[in-house]
Amino acid sequence: MPRALFSVSNKRGLLGFASELIELGWEIVASGGTAQTLSDAGLAVTPVERITRQPEMLGGRVKTLHPAIHGGILARDSAADMRELAAAGYAPINMVVCNLYPFSETIKAPDVTLEEAIEQIDIGGVALLRGAAKNFSRITVLCDPEEYSEVLVTLKATGSTTLRQRRALAVKAFAYCVDYDRYIHAYLSESDIVAPSDSDVPDSIAFGVQRSHDLRYGENPHQAAAYYARSDAGTPLGAEQLAGKQLSYNNILDVDAAWRAVSGFEEPTVVIVKHLNPTGIASADSVAGAFPPALASDALSAFGGIIAANDEVDEAFVESLGSLFVEAIIAPGFDDGALAKLQTGRKNCRLLRMRRRFDGSDLEFRSVQGGLLLQRPDVGDARGAVMRTVTKRAPIDEEMESLQFAWKAVQHVKSNAIVLARGKRTVGIGGGLPSRVDAAELAIRKAASDSTNAAMASDAFFPFPDSIEHAARAGVTCVIQPGGSIRDTQVIEAADYYDMTMIFTGSRHFRH
Repeated sequence: MPRALFSVSNKRGLLGFASELIELGWEIVASGGTAQTLSDAGLAVTPVERITRQPEMLGGRVKTLHPAIHGGILARDSAADMRELAAAGYAPINMVVCNLYPFSETIKAPDVTLEEAIEQIDIGGVALLRGAAKNFSRITVLCDPEEYSEVLVTLKATGSTTLRQRRALAVKAFAYCVDYDRYIHAYLSESDIVAPSDSDVPDSIAFGVQRSHDLRYGENPHQAAAYYARSDAGTPLGAEQLAGKQLSYNNILDVDAAWRAVSGFEEPTVVIVKHLNPTGIASADSVAGAFPPALASDALSAFGGIIAANDEVDEAFVESLGSLFVEAIIAPGFDDGALAKLQTGRKNCRLLRMRRRFDGSDLEFRSVQGGLLLQRPDVGDARGAVMRTVTKRAPIDEEMESLQFAWKAVQHVKSNAIVLARGKRTVGIGGGLPSRVDAAELAIRKAASDSTNAAMASDAFFPFPDSIEHAARAGVTCVIQPGGSIRDTQVIEAADYYDMTMIFTGSRHFRH
């Protein structure tokens, strides 16, 4: 009589599958709660302890870890192995039906304790699956209730599963164990991964992620793509989507860039992003008041962009949008009036309610051929960096306000990055260009007449004084940059020549 061992946490389909096997002449052996469930349903079941002659111990931590079980699983289909098994008083096991304690579901609970999580780390179940999968030449291993029906069809038709079928099921079992261990590793090492020390990064990293949903395509229609998240309910950035079409691959990247940028401002602020670059950033007394100057920074490029606000969106904000086509709006909240207007008038616009600000607590990863790059996010100047005036003229209060805003804004622009600002709004942005002087010229051209009395920020030092000269001719009066070039003296002399004030920050902000 063939023997099947059952030890399942997910009991979906259990009774039907077990009863069908019994009708086909199988003996059912089961452990703990699984045995109780089968017995309560009136099915003939042999408890594991009758096979091991040893009751479970340590509060159920040890049930199936016994030679009577693992010998029956690992014995090869050879005369020698079968003789050895029989001499020990054991019998072979032909099928293992097992799924594991719900560790990933347990750790989703916001108040779960470390002790509770640890008790959901399955040991015996993983050993059962790995042993059965290793011996797939003889044993059928099942970890997913979805597989029960297909196995029953084969058993009823031929009396046994096929080698090809058993191998495929073994592959699935190994993958299941790998994913399970990733969740455990990610959870237990979270303190190292999420908040490493200033000088340390983890030696190894586990990505406890699952495919949340397929995307229509990647950056381009011919590229397959999907979104992976750390939880089953994982939405991009953990946002709640209130309306609009599904986010695309490019949308998700832009949403991330916009939310990172707007999260860095304390006052009500709006950031408009297009192709990972801000087209405009502005702060005001309200996000409704911040939107028009953010749009004016580059109204042409804002078409089809992503808008991020760091305060609740109200009806006044919606009215300020006018007829601008927007791919998505992200904010910590939308009042009822704003939500109704947007859902009615902009049905395709994605509306995302953000659960928390970007705070830089997660590490950043980027893939390269054959590996990954890891870094801590850039959330401001390096510790110990001090701003200092390096020109003969110091900035006046109005200039200092513009300089500080421009410096915060430039940190979110792709390198080489130049930002022109007046007060708490950008008036010209040049980013993502190989030449810094080209970036400066682009920002000046975008600003047009607003470059007069503007502040200019650069994400890295000026290698030559040419950008300063272009800015001075456009009416820029003050500059903020990291400093550190071998030609700093020439750059400072150029600023002094044009009676500009310049601040060195001592901190660079490349964004590649």
